[in-house]
Amino acid sequence: MKRMGFKESLFILPAIIIIAIFSLWPILKVINYSVFDYQLNDQQKSKLSLDEKFNVDLFNENADYVIMFIDMNRFSFPEDTQGKVDEVINNVYEFKEILSGKSGFIELSGDLKGQVRTNYNKLIEDVDFFINNFDFPDRENLKLVMEDTKKCFVQSNFIGLAGYGTALKDKRMHDALWHTVVFTIISVALELILGLGLAIIMNKAMKGQGVVRAVSLIPWAIPTTVAALMWSYLYDGSNGIVANILQKLHIISDSRNLLLSGGGAMASAILADVWKTTPYMALLILAGFQTIPGAVYESAKVDGSGVFNTFFKITLPLLKPSILVALLMRTLDAFRVFDLIYVLTGGGPGGSTETMSIYAYKTMFQQTNFGYGSVIVLLMVVCVAIIATFYIKILGANAMERD
Repeated sequence: MKRMGFKESLFILPAIIIIAIFSLWPILKVINYSVFDYQLNDQQKSKLSLDEKFNVDLFNENADYVIMFIDMNRFSFPEDTQGKVDEVINNVYEFKEILSGKSGFIELSGDLKGQVRTNYNKLIEDVDFFINNFDFPDRENLKLVMEDTKKCFVQSNFIGLAGYGTALKDKRMHDALWHTVVFTIISVALELILGLGLAIIMNKAMKGQGVVRAVSLIPWAIPTTVAALMWSYLYDGSNGIVANILQKLHIISDSRNLLLSGGGAMASAILADVWKTTPYMALLILAGFQTIPGAVYESAKVDGSGVFNTFFKITLPLLKPSILVALLMRTLDAFRVFDLIYVLTGGGPGGSTETMSIYAYKTMFQQTNFGYGSVIVLLMVVCVAIIATFYIKILGANAMERD
């Protein structure tokens, strides 16, 4: 086989650049976040920091209040502490002078680190002396200001692989993984069976075949969010037709409990996903039907093969590559399910339908804990990679058999 030359490789360079920008770069960023305790709702952890930093803006914001409260309450302190009052005020001004011209989070090194640490420790010690030993009008206000000031030093939030250890012990993570696996296995299995039957129907030569195929694909063409909203109305316990039908069939005891019980909510999500995605599975399998030569069926008919024997001995083996591709695509898609469950149940009730995608979303965007959320996302990537490898090995073995 002729090796690709330099000129030929230039043709694939744009594709490599696009893959690097839109695929590899986001993954690298997620990996980067996962090794930090990165939380936007915590001022100490709102930056990716390998070294100790000092929040100049936060200090300057509180420094004036420290001067004001100490000076305003000067005469509430004993006479022999007046010199210490002036010392605190002078220390604050000196500290502000050291930080003059600086803003935001600054890295501390060399002489600056020593100066900042010395002045900071002295300020904390002196102000705490007044707070802990004397009762004065603005004591509580000064106490709150100092609690905020003590957050000026930002320690490194690099945690390495500790986040992964936390995730492996996280019960909520285990539950989310289990819910994801249950949803994936049941929904994909039902979609395969129903999709195969639908593909057989669409493959039959009959009048209005094009209309049948077009109508069959309508559920798949509907946006997932819209489909989820539609099913939420159908499942509504008050006037949802599906919920009321299930109650009349005695499948559920009360239509109002359909989405309020763990099993009912998960079954509802699976049913909605099966309705939405079965046409996609059928479409992929139908493509496999188109590759089977008609002569094969004619030979089987001549040999006296029955309908069931032909289906199981000829059709299914020849459909195996298409079925495996369809299973691969749907399994990966189902494992990453988010929008359907988020709109339909929000992961409830009580987290009974919370999948890994939902858990990652809540952690990252509701709790603004992007470090741990990134860990969950990367564990999902590992699971998806394992699934893909499993299917690819089957596909590879199938390809060798066909060769």
